[in-house]
Amino acid sequence: MFSPYYAWARNRQGGTADPENHCALNMALYGKGGKRWTMTERGRSHVSRSAHHYQIGPSSLRWDGQALTIDIDEINVPIPMRVRGRVTVRPEGLCNFVTHLDHAGLHRWGPIAPCSRVEVDMENPHFSWRGHAYMDSNEGDEPVENGFQDWDWARAEMANGDTSVVYDVRPKQGPGRVVAQRFSPDGSYTPFDAPARYRLPSSGWLLARGMCSELNQAPEVISTLEDTPFYVRSLLRTQLLGENVTAVHESLDIPRLVSLPVQFMLPWRMPRRA
Repeated sequence: MFSPYYAWARNRQGGTADPENHCALNMALYGKGGKRWTMTERGRSHVSRSAHHYQIGPSSLRWDGQALTIDIDEINVPIPMRVRGRVTVRPEGLCNFVTHLDHAGLHRWGPIAPCSRVEVDMENPHFSWRGHAYMDSNEGDEPVENGFQDWDWARAEMANGDTSVVYDVRPKQGPGRVVAQRFSPDGSYTPFDAPARYRLPSSGWLLARGMCSELNQAPEVISTLEDTPFYVRSLLRTQLLGENVTAVHESLDIPRLVSLPVQFMLPWRMPRRA
């Protein structure tokens, strides 16, 4: 979705391009050892896949029926540093929930394994940890800029191991849409009414962001992990379903994403190896 090369290829080819020629594995690490960011796009000659294996350049993903193993061998940008290690995601249960995000049903979202355990074993930088994980999927039948103006998304682990997700979307056509679901480790799910939405402090790039809370006040921004002209990722402290939770929160401004200045800035964070 963020690839400027894919957007340029679509413009050159009358609106269509080969997605297999524009693949990338994105890894973002945050911690005391410093941040790492990799998102090198690979052309078709560097990509191969089967039902259980996906190779993108030197990195790969493998599903064995019980766990998704991600072997990472990439280079940090913009300062070149090796990023190498393994991430293993173990779903506690697979989920079949899928819903449309727009009113025409052209854009769909569904958590594959919203309640998972993760094992992170990095060789470079050297560290490891175990914890709660989340895995989902987005797909669309048209470019994202055709369907949406912006959105906020957040997920939070609940006290009993469930995961609550709020997807707050502003489509280009029609009223806004809010999807609020609570997912259990066994793959079941239950909708809930999202509480009132509050405006959060703008990001460093003055990108608007918002999130719901039951506390009758705006959630607290604990930290901002990614701050870009079109996208911001944060950790928030808020209240959902009667619980005080820490949520991973993302805001996306799509007109900014597709603006000419941002499209020319993106290759600095997303090099291409064709």
